[in-house]
Amino acid sequence: MDTVRLRRLLGGPDLTWLVERARRRMEREEPLTGGVSLGAPTEAQRRAAESLLGRPPGGGRSLTIRLDAVDAVLRRSGISPDGLASAVMALTGPVVPLRETRADEDRAWQTAYTRLDQLPGLAAWAARLRADGLVRRLARTPESADDLLAATARVLRELPADPAVSLPAFAARVLGSAHALDDGTPLATLTLSAIRALTGFPDGSGTEWRREAWASAGLLRDELSSTVLTLGLKGNPALDWLTGSGEPAVLTLRQITVGETAFFPADTVYVCENPAVVAAAADTLGALCPPLVCLQGQPSAAALTLLRRLADGGAALRYHGDFDWGGLRIAAALLTRVPWTPWRYTAADYCEAVTDRGAPLTGIPAASPWDPSLAEALAELGVRVEEEAVLDVLMDDLASAP
Repeated sequence: MDTVRLRRLLGGPDLTWLVERARRRMEREEPLTGGVSLGAPTEAQRRAAESLLGRPPGGGRSLTIRLDAVDAVLRRSGISPDGLASAVMALTGPVVPLRETRADEDRAWQTAYTRLDQLPGLAAWAARLRADGLVRRLARTPESADDLLAATARVLRELPADPAVSLPAFAARVLGSAHALDDGTPLATLTLSAIRALTGFPDGSGTEWRREAWASAGLLRDELSSTVLTLGLKGNPALDWLTGSGEPAVLTLRQITVGETAFFPADTVYVCENPAVVAAAADTLGALCPPLVCLQGQPSAAALTLLRRLADGGAALRYHGDFDWGGLRIAAALLTRVPWTPWRYTAADYCEAVTDRGAPLTGIPAASPWDPSLAEALAELGVRVEEEAVLDVLMDDLASAP
């Protein structure tokens, strides 16, 4: 091959498009025959085509060159005795068929995914990750995916963190950077996805949801803003004093997780949805109220952490919430996180509480896995009963608790 003449004839910038088209055909394992066209060619590109073929390539708005004609020129002139394919490789390097490239790339992707093998309790999540394309969207290349999944595996092997720790401090220790798990990073996105599978934390979005999701795995983004309302708990001098005074206490996630605070409840801890129950208990029972924890709607990281600690310490949790679809969803979500039994929160309790003055039940129906007949009763009667409507009954229970 006469590489000097080849570069002069075919290697100039005005015929780069032709060489690239020929190379793409070779990568697709297609024959180098037929024409290739260039729209709106420049005069320089037309002159280069004329010099290559030894004749004008034709008029019109586009420029068309037959590849088999170029192949014949190269062979006949002795510039490339083996034709156009050899000339393309001499100018641009070896050509690897796309079929082989894609096979190699697929193998590289699968190798990257093996980083997630053997993660306890996450086999189903890892399988879903292989199928849903999230890693490919985040990493783009198998090389980047390998680094990303290796870091993800390092994080997940350390979770859940017990005792809970600061998220930046955890990232600095495990990954070498306090900002490695900052919002919006591919690593944070993947880790949060795994945390939902690891802890059962429900899907969601937004800053508050992300803080609570991290906290469910023992990683504290903000250990002061997540709180839980309580009454009747003991565990440190300040909490003991409030309990002795019959006053509610608001505990931060930090107070629950940091230090050596130990909570000493009775055998039973009552759990409610609304602060009105705590206020009524403080007014009615004061220091005589048994341990009572209030979710104030969807359970916060502080509430979940406290309830888990109480349950792990041997306390039996008894739960009551609003008799409506939202209340059922809160209760069902809580049941996936901590064990509890109903506190006047069954179908029979609902039917007893319904009155003609109840508000109409609205919203999308929800299930009640602790008592499936409760959801059926709500659908049948169509009346909403809030906790405030049954305060007298709840107070009687708390007053008679051992």
